[in-house]
Amino acid sequence: MRSWRLFGSVALLALASPAWPQASVPLPSASTRAQAATTELARRVVAEAKVPGVVIVTGIGNALPQTVAQGRIADEATAPAASADSLWRVYSMTKPITGIAAMILVEEGKLKLDQPISDFIPAFKDMKVLVDPAKDLTSRPAARAITVRNLLTHTAGLGYTIVTKGPLLDEYTRLGINPAQVNALMEPGMRAARPASLEEFANRVAGLPLIADPGAKWSYSIGLDVLGRVIEVAGGMPFDQFVNTRIFAPLRMQASWWTVPQDKARLLATNYMAPKLAADPGATSVWLQPPSFPYGGAGLVMSARDYDRFLHMLANGGELDGARILKPETVKLAMSDLLPPSVDRSTLAHMTADSGAPMGFGAGGSVYLADKAGGPSKGTFGWAGAAGSIGWVDPVRKLRATVMINSFAEQGFKREASQAIYADLAR
Repeated sequence: MRSWRLFGSVALLALASPAWPQASVPLPSASTRAQAATTELARRVVAEAKVPGVVIVTGIGNALPQTVAQGRIADEATAPAASADSLWRVYSMTKPITGIAAMILVEEGKLKLDQPISDFIPAFKDMKVLVDPAKDLTSRPAARAITVRNLLTHTAGLGYTIVTKGPLLDEYTRLGINPAQVNALMEPGMRAARPASLEEFANRVAGLPLIADPGAKWSYSIGLDVLGRVIEVAGGMPFDQFVNTRIFAPLRMQASWWTVPQDKARLLATNYMAPKLAADPGATSVWLQPPSFPYGGAGLVMSARDYDRFLHMLANGGELDGARILKPETVKLAMSDLLPPSVDRSTLAHMTADSGAPMGFGAGGSVYLADKAGGPSKGTFGWAGAAGSIGWVDPVRKLRATVMINSFAEQGFKREASQAIYADLAR
């Protein structure tokens, strides 16, 4: 399992939210927006061979989105050109989608934010907390129950193989608590240990001690993966089916996949470990085979066009093209700071230090708690993926942006892209 841990150390570089500069002048109309800075950045990163291709989709209000696309979806000269319909591994950009799925059930009264998840997964009823995570697995009773809010905001005390250390990491590895895919070479070993169903996954997690009391500290985690099991119990259908029928179908998101169909493989970008070093070629990708179960934390492959529709719905108060997913007040709640009042935010602050602003956390994504001079508006909501992609909504500007590349090595590109996008808007 050393290869999985190596991937984790690389993926950790992608976890921090970006620095999103904020325009200080009124934005031009979306139909006439120039995109010189964004286009030049995309052209340069491809010309420098950092990635073979880039797609950036932005939109303001209900105007049609604009697309900047450069290069191809793989290094090969015969690879298709990158476009709004190319498919990308979005990894942790899956988390806000899972968060919004849960908020649908909150709005319907089938979940409550502060409801114990043991109401849906009884194995979580009596959790234990490690006494000294660096030493051994000695534990004590948890001070309180894990709630839906805790899963949404990474405050449940759960671990993650990409950040957890010590004896608990060994247990996570032994029990296959690795809800993500990397490539076809690593997958057989990962799958052999991994639970075969979301139900089994959640029950195995419940049998392991926590790193902290629920609600005590923010720590990046498998919380959104466990939340997938809560959603399928409360929603009365498999988790992936719930997302497909309650979000993707009504929003006409027709290029969002838990498993990429073989006839769409030609659209799937190659993921890179470093420039010219392919980690997961599109033609033989692990995403062409069904996962062990749908991963609510990092399981989706999507087009930039589809992710833009998801963000457009959020920016528009829960509705798009006549399809209402959530009420405006529920969207506002989902994109607000849902962290418990007394939570230790130090790890979140460290991971998002480059934002230059205080950060909260909402339904699966980070939330700016203040305007930043030359940065984002207060309330900007979004999250990034391990392979360099990112998506966000700036509700003050009614701006949404989706940035797609697939490279574990290019973690700085999302910051450059956000700067270019806002520079263009300020022209």
